[in-house]
Parts: sequence; C-alpha cells; structure tokens
Amino acid sequence: MASITVNRLLSGTIKLVCNRSTICLFDVDGTVTDPRQPIDPSVRSFMVDELKKKTLIGLVSGSDISKIEEQLGGPEYTAQFDYVFAENGLVAFKNGEELKKQTIVDYLGEEKLQTFINFALGYMSKIQLPVKRGNFVEFRTGMINISPVGRSCSKIERDNFEEYDKVHNIRKKFIESIKENLPDIGLTYSIGGQISFDCFPIGWDKRFCLRYVEDEFKENIHFFGDKTFVGGNDHEIFNDPRVIGHTVINPRDTISQLNNLFNK
Repeated sequence: MASITVNRLLSGTIKLVCNRSTICLFDVDGTVTDPRQPIDPSVRSFMVDELKKKTLIGLVSGSDISKIEEQLGGPEYTAQFDYVFAENGLVAFKNGEELKKQTIVDYLGEEKLQTFINFALGYMSKIQLPVKRGNFVEFRTGMINISPVGRSCSKIERDNFEEYDKVHNIRKKFIESIKENLPDIGLTYSIGGQISFDCFPIGWDKRFCLRYVEDEFKENIHFFGDKTFVGGNDHEIFNDPRVIGHTVINPRDTISQLNNLFNK
C-alpha cells in the first residue's frame, strides 16, 4: 500500500503525501453531518470510497453507538470506518468489532451518580425556557448527557433553542452551577451539538480515544471538528500535542479541507 507522510512547510501549512500511516479522526455532528441529521450520502461515499484509500478513517463522538449508526445510515456504514469511538472512546470499535468499554457507574458509584442526577433535575425544574420537552437526562455508558430543553424536541425547537442559548448562555450557566455546588463530584463538562452538554469523569473527553491509535499513528493523527473553541467538546483533542487539529464549520467545509490536504 502507498504510505502517507506529513510535511510541515515553512508557511505553517501541512502537505500530505499518500501512504496509510496516517489516520483522520472526525467529530460527527457539525463535521460529517449537520447536527443530529443523517449524513449526506455524497459525504459518506467520499470518506469510505475515496478518502479511505489514502488514510485510515475514524469517528469520535460523544453520542452512543446507536445514534452514530442512525446518523451514518446503519451499522453496515459505521463498520466501514476503521475506528468508531462512541462516547468519546469509552465504547471503542475497530473494523466493526467492539474493542473495549468503560462505564461511568464503575467510576462514580451509585451514590455520587444519584447526587449528580438529582442536582441536575432540580436545577432544570427552575429554568424557564420558551419550550421544554422530554428526555432531559440521558444516561450513557461512559457519560451523562444533559439537555435543558429535552432531547425529544423537534428540529425547529432544537434550532430555536440553539439561538436562544447563544443569547442567554443556558448551558454555560448550568455548568457553572454544577461546578459551584458539586465541586468534588469528579466530573468535567463539555458543550456539544445544539441542545445539550456532556458530563464525564475528568480525563474522559475525546482525548480518551487516542490511547487506541497514538502508538501506531504517532505524529500522524489528524482531527476534524467544529466545536474546537474553549468549552466545546472538540477543544481538548484539537489542542492535544499528539494531534494535528483542523477546525471546520460544516460537512462541506470538511470535504473541502480534506481535498486541500490530500489532492494538492
């Protein structure tokens, strides 16, 4: 097989020369799909039919595997990625087969877990929003996802909450309150997507997935994400010294940047 090497040019740009010693990792929402929407078949085709010939490819998402599969079009499509890291890599897959799983229950214990959930539910009971729907606390294998508006909201309600949150900082203030009231709970928080934020043990952000690829792809790990700003759920991995980070604004931008990297 051809090999990929990374050359850092004097201008600060990066040129990739084909060979398969590089891996490209992608956030899902806002990077390869529009938020919580199915992937455009042309984007999926580009990745698995064209990009995969030049580099290994992987997905890194805070969502659980069922949501990733839903957005990618089914398990047969997620299996076409060399790696899939659900819940930041707490549930890891290679070539469609599960590698390893970590659970937040084992880490926190039931007492701390209930203390956290009770506080979150109490806080949300006092928030007044334009709308509220259902599924405010979603328990996942390696994290808890909190949605003040509720994950059962419609696409329009989701979009409206995102705009409301930009003005009123609902999620940011929620996180600040948790930190103030539960300083020793052992969790960290990351805003992702349009309507929610993830809560997970310290160190269990998207960098967690790097343990599976850092040795094989040393200095050749690229990450593409849209929320690379401070507080965004791509920030930590984007800034990790083991990673070459790329900020994107949507799936079209992701494809454009990939073409610039691989096809020049």
